[in-house]
Amino acid sequence: MRLRHLLILVLVLSVIGTGFFVFKWQVLGFPLSADRDADTWTVEARVAFSRSTAGPVKASFGLPTEPPGFRIFDEQFISRGYGLALEGEGESRRAVWSLRRARGEQALYYRVTLFRDRGHQPERPVPRFPPVPQLEEPRASALDELVTRVRQESADIATFAAGAIRVAQGTEGGVRLFTGARPDAAAQADLVIKILHSARIPAQVIQALRLADDRRDAELEFWIMVHNGSEWVYFDPRDGRRGLPANMLVWSWSGEPVLEVEGARSPRASFSMRYTIEDALRVAEFRAQRDYPRIIDFSLLNLPLDTQSLYSILLLVPLGAFLVVLLRNVVGISTFGTFMPVLVAMAFRETQLLNGIVLFVLIIAAGLSIRFYLERLRLLLVPRLAAVLTVVVLLMALVSIVTHRLGIEVGLSVALFPMVIIAMTIERMSILWEERGPAEAIKEGIGTLVAAAVIYLVMIMPAVRYFLLVFPETLLVVLAAILLLGRYTGYRLTELLRFRALAGGDK
Repeated sequence: MRLRHLLILVLVLSVIGTGFFVFKWQVLGFPLSADRDADTWTVEARVAFSRSTAGPVKASFGLPTEPPGFRIFDEQFISRGYGLALEGEGESRRAVWSLRRARGEQALYYRVTLFRDRGHQPERPVPRFPPVPQLEEPRASALDELVTRVRQESADIATFAAGAIRVAQGTEGGVRLFTGARPDAAAQADLVIKILHSARIPAQVIQALRLADDRRDAELEFWIMVHNGSEWVYFDPRDGRRGLPANMLVWSWSGEPVLEVEGARSPRASFSMRYTIEDALRVAEFRAQRDYPRIIDFSLLNLPLDTQSLYSILLLVPLGAFLVVLLRNVVGISTFGTFMPVLVAMAFRETQLLNGIVLFVLIIAAGLSIRFYLERLRLLLVPRLAAVLTVVVLLMALVSIVTHRLGIEVGLSVALFPMVIIAMTIERMSILWEERGPAEAIKEGIGTLVAAAVIYLVMIMPAVRYFLLVFPETLLVVLAAILLLGRYTGYRLTELLRFRALAGGDK
């Protein structure tokens, strides 16, 4: 019954820890290592216009909202002297700059930073069937003829949309009634929408920006978005190709002008862009704060930086304890307690491994000599421990002073050793020396140093420190492993060496 209860507890802890870890890794996008980067684009829109005489100016500029395949990371507005107001929500979000007296060439800037998120595909509302465009003759008859022609050459909505795009690029008279003698992309896209709406197919014009590293003076491109009955499908109006390329950033979900200026002339919006590498952890934090704010509120990453640094060390203690359990119960290495190797390993992080071992051996050897001397005084346990602790502190101070005078600065780090634990180790080692002999005492001392060295080598790995700080829930899996090792009663690896003679005798 107890074993079943333990196995259930281990299973629950493992499922909870692994579940939170997978959620943060796969859904929130937290990277597994600190050196992971995220694809980031910085796009700067330059809004320019001019006014010959001083007077009021008002410029309205459409802002990107929920572009598929991207998430907005940061926004900046640069407009010296202008008032700024954000109007509208969702797809109608716009920045409105205003100035009472403007004269000459004017330039306003909007900068947005986006990171690539291929899984981000915002849900678009299911459209209603659009009304048939009401036109006057001869445009009405020309549109009916174009719709009939496209319908005869198509089999479904996708091929109908591609056919409408192909027809809109023609040069015959019926097309020129809508696109004019010198057709542009906007006129052709508008004709495609008229053909689709005449067939009662939901469609709309969107404007997108083609991303390329260090590209300057880019302009928005018109794209066609068609609903095929189950989902929205994107079409390139230039060649009818289906699908939105990965480097296309949807800027506006409508065919309305992105830039509208009142009180000035020659308005123009141009775009510059740059590809950068951003810290993936910072991007994941932003994503979690935006989509799952409750989770990031209870994350260690939301704590002050000094507190995060403290926990990045404290979280290593359970892992060190697990390694001690593994070394003692499975490998068979004898140590002075469970926490002594962990604390010594944490001290090694400051003293470095070889220097720390030398200092540790010196303090233990000197303290052990003093402890044997105190044994002759027949002191009680508590006064003897207090005396050993005082001697340890004095020895640590003496080592620091001597090494400093000799120019060996590493000796100053001896103060980082846990003096209370060292005093208890000296006491326990002396008792073991008297009861079981010096060989056993030295064996456990060496085992403590070996365990501390192994734990130190794991603790100094930046990947381990980062992983535990970002995914502290994995300590639940470590706890489950410790509970399982708590019921392990099989042979230890060192016992295989002890009984190798018996194994040879059976042959």
